[in-house]
Amino acid sequence: MVAALLGHILKTPKHSFLRSINRSFDTILSSSVHGKPFIFTTLSQVRLLGNAVEAVCGFDEMVEGNQRKFYMVGGKGGVGKTSCAASLAVKFANHGHPTMVVSTDPAHSLSDSFSQDLTGGRLVQIEGVNSPLFALEINPEKSMEELHTKSQKLGGGGVKTLMESMGLGMIAGQLGELKLEELFHTPPPGTDEIIAISKVMQFLESQEYNMFNRIVFDTAPTGHTLRLLSLPEFLDGSLSKIIKLKAKLGSAFKSLIGKEEPQSDASDNLEKIKERVAKVRDLFHDSDTTEFIIVTIPTVMAINESSRLHASLKKERITVKRLVVNQVLPSTSDCKFCSMKRKDQMRAIESIHNDPELAGLRLCEVPLVDMEIRGVPALKFMGDILWR
Repeated sequence: MVAALLGHILKTPKHSFLRSINRSFDTILSSSVHGKPFIFTTLSQVRLLGNAVEAVCGFDEMVEGNQRKFYMVGGKGGVGKTSCAASLAVKFANHGHPTMVVSTDPAHSLSDSFSQDLTGGRLVQIEGVNSPLFALEINPEKSMEELHTKSQKLGGGGVKTLMESMGLGMIAGQLGELKLEELFHTPPPGTDEIIAISKVMQFLESQEYNMFNRIVFDTAPTGHTLRLLSLPEFLDGSLSKIIKLKAKLGSAFKSLIGKEEPQSDASDNLEKIKERVAKVRDLFHDSDTTEFIIVTIPTVMAINESSRLHASLKKERITVKRLVVNQVLPSTSDCKFCSMKRKDQMRAIESIHNDPELAGLRLCEVPLVDMEIRGVPALKFMGDILWR
């Protein structure tokens, strides 16, 4: 019924488009999460302020096939990445694909987007879709607390024990005054990305995630995302150096005392980690399974950042096919301010066609609405407009 009505609306002439939206959907849907009632945003509360856009986003291509595919949605902060990612996940689920949507942004808003508590660091099922849809907010602080708990179970010497297992016990003793355990309390920059990468490894290997053939990532703003995408290459190189160093230390040990250093599990573990990191690196670079979708808004600053982001993604060999331009104002309005703003937006959008980094991408425009897109019905509404 909803699909049929939306189909009718999208065929309605532009001058009656807004009236058709406002007449529809007067029922408020309610449900509960963890026993607490909440109210979904209903489509009767959402009024389009932009125009209908051409069906150029190529969703048919995105939805075809049952092999696993990864979609990473990212861009400048505040452009609506989460709404775009969540609406894409809902769209996939409603087209028969078991889907997982994951937030790697330290400042999560996926819970707000679904109007559901996703903060526990575990998969939570989303109700109101045709196929299984689960969501997860990666919680770096919780993960560090778990590591600290495991360290305490080892007698508070988790880092030292790890170094001893690698045959570096003497060095660990010399570094004792540095209080290595405090790393758990003051994690260095990049920890969020490392934990996100570890989750991606889980998605590739764990039986728990085998049921999902679409995984959508709601990524952090540009800087965090570029660190995340470059991390597998960095870790692969770093692990290779550590493995070589371990081998050299073993050779030095043999030359000093005439015996082979006892083989520990540490070298094998490092090799396994290196293999897993290589899988993630290959996944990011595989154009058949992974695509990055840039989201922006029609301002010169946001589009310039999107251009730089695409240039960086090309250097990392990450496939980008689509550019979503969110919050586009209508072409006609009695509001003088709105008309001026619209002219600025059109100039910004025109710059996309002249930008060598962005001109070749599919352009998907999203009209502005007069309230937040929140809850599954509203996300479905947005998805049916955007992902066509």
